[in-house]
This record gives sequence, structure tokens and C-alpha cells, in this order.
Amino acid sequence: MRINDYDFKMVEQGRGETLIFVHGSVSDYRTWIQQQDFFSKFFHTIIYSRRFHWPNAQISESEDYAMYQHVDDLAGLIRRQNKTVHLVGHSYGGFICLLLAMKSPELIKTLVLSEPPVITLFVSNHPKPLEIFTLLLSRPRTALALIKLGRKGMMPAQKEMERDNIEKAIELFGKATLGSAYYKNLSESRMDEIFDNFIKSEFLGSGFPLLSDRVIQKINKPTLLVLGQNSPKIFLYLQKRLSELIPYAELEIVKDSSHISHEDNPLGFCKTVVSFIRKNTPRQKVESDLVKV
Repeated sequence: MRINDYDFKMVEQGRGETLIFVHGSVSDYRTWIQQQDFFSKFFHTIIYSRRFHWPNAQISESEDYAMYQHVDDLAGLIRRQNKTVHLVGHSYGGFICLLLAMKSPELIKTLVLSEPPVITLFVSNHPKPLEIFTLLLSRPRTALALIKLGRKGMMPAQKEMERDNIEKAIELFGKATLGSAYYKNLSESRMDEIFDNFIKSEFLGSGFPLLSDRVIQKINKPTLLVLGQNSPKIFLYLQKRLSELIPYAELEIVKDSSHISHEDNPLGFCKTVVSFIRKNTPRQKVESDLVKV
């Protein structure tokens, strides 16, 4: 489908209300295959690869990897459906969905956010010492988790990217966001997907937009916040803060999973999401006998 002068690879399946999945970093539409197999029995499902992600056209050296461009792409995709949609976003994709809910809530029926890295709720993209000190005083656990993520993961990973040591950068990034054990257990095919979608400018570009508590508090859509049971602590604190701000939010934990809970425990993730959608759209006819993913 061509949206905003760019061709997007996507897979549509099933009938009924539309459910769109938005993938995170170092991923593409393949990350949602098991969810599509499950939900397409009850919904019209769309999984797509975001701009610059495999197998779409790659980013050029002169382009910035800008989050709001991805938000506009998603809005364009939804408007093609001519109706409101259920929206599920993971990590970077969850951040995109959050921004869309703030900008164009009329496009969304229900919202599922799986560990969006909303660090800019607390500090800027490159926090100064005063920002960290202020956060330590107000939310010490969040501050310590953020410091750990930066010092052990993101900062050294960015240095390796600048040296074009891509394998080491991916390893540092993966261990920081998933945990060492979960990263080591990634399959060969999942590692291939990571390398297919490593976009240097995503990590070294303009970064995340600053977020406002006041604007997030205006989100009036039923919202599910999904957390992996064994995710790094920073995601727990970020999800809890979103649950404090979004009026109609509920937080659910997917057992035996980390940051990519939809891959680590796909059946648990699917059951959690389908239960939420059924509860908030009672007219939606979803079978009670859940199909094994």
C-alpha cells in the first residue's frame, strides 16, 4: 500500500473490526506473525513493516529517522480503513501509537501499549546531570533504572554504532532491553530479523519527542499497558507512570516473558489482549475458546 509517497509491505487477513499491529525497533511485520494467526480468526488484522524497515525501501544517508513521520504513516494507514481501529504497538511502535492517541484520538477504538520507552516523560533524550539529580529526588528507583539502562546499554551501544561495530552495538542494545538471558536465547531467524532492520540513524538521529503529563492525561480511549514479567525494571516504572496518567488505563503482566512479550509468550500475550478488547467492545464477537497460537 502506498501512503505518504512511500510503499509499505503489509499482510491483511481475516474479517471484522480492524486490528493493526505496530512493531518496534530492529523488527518488521514478521514479529507479529503469531498474533495475526490468532486474531485473524476474529478480526480484520493488518501487520505492516514501518517506513525503512525490511522489506521496504531503505533509508538514505540524507534522511532522518523521525518518529512523527511514522505517526503520520500510521494515521494514513488507519484513514484508508474508513473506520476506527484497535491498535497494538510494541516498544518504539508503542510510542508511535501513544503519540497518535494524543494527536488523533478519533482514529482509535482501543489502545494496547507494550512497553513503549517513554523516557522523555522524565528527562530529555540526552539528559543533563541536573535532570538526573532532580529525578533521583522525586523518583529514585526510576532514576537508578534509567542510569543503568544508559550506562550499561544505550551509551556504549551508541559508541559502537559510531565506530560501525554493528554486531557489538546490537549485542549491547539487546542485552539492555531484553536482559542477557533472553537476548542469548534469541533464535537464528530472530537475529536475522534484527540485522535486517538495524537502522543506524534510528539510534543516532533526532530521538524521542518530549512528552507532557498534561497531554497524556487527556487520552480518553480504553488503554491496556502490557508488561513482560521479566523485563528490565525501567519498563516497569515507565508503564506504571503511564498507568497513573492515562485515565482509562489498566496494567497487565505477561508471565515468562521480557521486553518482547508477544514473542516470548505469544499465547499469554494474545489472551491478555483479546480479553481487554472483548471487555471494552462488548459487541465484538470474539470466540471464547481461545485458539492455540
